Amino acid sequence: MRGKRETQSSMLMLMSPEEMVPRDHPIRRIKKLADDALRDLSPVFDQMYASVGRPSIPPETLLKSLLLIALNSVRSERQFCERLRYDMLFRWFLDMSMVDEAFDASTFSRNRDRLLEHEVAHRFLQAVVGRAKKSRLMSTDHFSVDGTLIEAWASIKSFRPKEEEDRGDGNAWGDFRGQKRSNETHESKTDPEAKLARKGGGREARLAFSHHALMENRNGLIVDVKLAPARGDAETTAALELLVDAVPTSNQITLGADKAYDTRGFVQQCRELNVTPHVAQNQHARRSSAIDARTTRHPGYAVSQRVRRRIESIFGWMKTVGGFRRTRYRGVACSEHYAQIVAAAYNLLRMGKLMPA
Repeated sequence: MRGKRETQSSMLMLMSPEEMVPRDHPIRRIKKLADDALRDLSPVFDQMYASVGRPSIPPETLLKSLLLIALNSVRSERQFCERLRYDMLFRWFLDMSMVDEAFDASTFSRNRDRLLEHEVAHRFLQAVVGRAKKSRLMSTDHFSVDGTLIEAWASIKSFRPKEEEDRGDGNAWGDFRGQKRSNETHESKTDPEAKLARKGGGREARLAFSHHALMENRNGLIVDVKLAPARGDAETTAALELLVDAVPTSNQITLGADKAYDTRGFVQQCRELNVTPHVAQNQHARRSSAIDARTTRHPGYAVSQRVRRRIESIFGWMKTVGGFRRTRYRGVACSEHYAQIVAAAYNLLRMGKLMPA
């Protein structure tokens, strides 16, 4: 029998967003882990806001909103604010009722800048990492590091000589034939911190930032991330900074990395930090590797070389699902802020699968 289409809506509805989310949905475990990490940051949030004045969007809600953007591949904050009007899962994740109004996109962006000012995203990532350490999901001895390029939110047409002023018409600078351009003489008028870089020989050069991640080798969780201008020495410099800031170098640890880190300066500085560099050997006719059989003969070296490739899966998830193939912000600080949010989202997703029910 053919059913009839009801055109009149019900005048009474008793339903909450809690009832709309299935009991076995994986987002429930992610929400609990995120709420636990945010609870640790409550004293920090108290210092960020004045005790009087108009109430703003709670920082917990802002951070959880950015997590939803990364977990659900939402392309912009404006689209997120629009989906918040009708997406019941979003409302449940943010502890909003059916009648709470959605955020205004401009207000949301202005409140997000307050998180950037107090480095809340990095504190949140470290709170998530702390939860993973308490659950014994992270190794304290074996790590891996790698870097990749993130496209900047700037067109190649904005890359013009530094002394030229921006006239506001990017299409007038579209022909670059016969011109020599480099980061020393040119800069992007849209994002001056973005640098011209390429991933390898034969690849086109693009305005980009260098994105670096430090991973522990037990379950492939992110320990810390760093964003920097794309330079030739960015990988080794960022790796050493991540080691100093995020790894307890008091005990003997190993660090897996690819051939780009096989330099004598990097290997020497790692050993000064009591870190055994398990880097892939870069041997050519004109040079020799910075490490020898004293390191490569151990079985742990082969294990590190195999496990370190997991970090490519992290970059793949961050670029595809997390929407970080190309940054949606300008400058290193704003882009790094979102990179830390995406890293925290990845860890929460992994921890939800690794922790027992």
